[in-house]
Amino acid sequence: MRVHGSVALVTGGSSGIGAAIAERLAARGAQVLVHGHLAEEVEAISERLGGRGLVADFAMPEQRTGLAREALAAFGRVDILVANAGLGWSGPFTEMPLDRLRRVVDVNLLGHMELTRLLLPGMVERDCGSVCFTSSIAGRLGVAGEAVYAASKAGIDMFAESLRAEAAGTGVEIGVVVPAAVRTGFFDRRGRPYDRTLPRPIAPEVVADAALRMITDGTPETWVPGWLRAAAAIRTLAPAGYRRLSRRFGEPIRLTGPNSGDTASGGRAATGDAATGQG
Repeated sequence: MRVHGSVALVTGGSSGIGAAIAERLAARGAQVLVHGHLAEEVEAISERLGGRGLVADFAMPEQRTGLAREALAAFGRVDILVANAGLGWSGPFTEMPLDRLRRVVDVNLLGHMELTRLLLPGMVERDCGSVCFTSSIAGRLGVAGEAVYAASKAGIDMFAESLRAEAAGTGVEIGVVVPAAVRTGFFDRRGRPYDRTLPRPIAPEVVADAALRMITDGTPETWVPGWLRAAAAIRTLAPAGYRRLSRRFGEPIRLTGPNSGDTASGGRAATGDAATGQG
């Protein structure tokens, strides 16, 4: 994919990984459309990059449709879609409010399915385009306390894999970037900070560099950091052993009942809604 002169839409582009990817694309000569849900943040980064800001609540179907319409109206086309907007929530699944459950799935999965459906036909018609999805290691391995988030990212992975097969020969490349912990506001806003030593959080710029290489090279997927592929391989080849290790060294959040007491590190996990990539 030739980035220079292209039109790129980055959802969740006003902060974190999305902002870093938007910066990389702008530096390579793309016309960048920066989406976010907070007008001040969107305006600030789009002005700094010389791009155009698009404000929309990605959890609302009508606003997603409006986002696609505005993006196409800006330059007449979208050549690169970086599907990055995302929400997180942490805590025992049985304590997750239903409205937050629906919102996480809407933003992380359904929203990007719908947006891709609206923008992909133009790419196919022009025989050129790139769709880059931001997934997560949680979608490949599963994480206690993040069941819905992990499921939404696993859905993105399989959506991208299936769509890649359909897009073969069209000139449109479908890629997935699979990051581990990233130093953004995601963990604070999800309701519980990241307090593990492994995997060590990485800078969003590292993920952005990997995403840009994937877009320009047409690579199907990239892991950041790459050694995490080993964990996925162990889960596939030795699932029972992997699950024992996961229970011992993974997140300590557990479902609670009348006889279980609070979990630890152990105590009951904090919960909260996170507008990580969405804005």
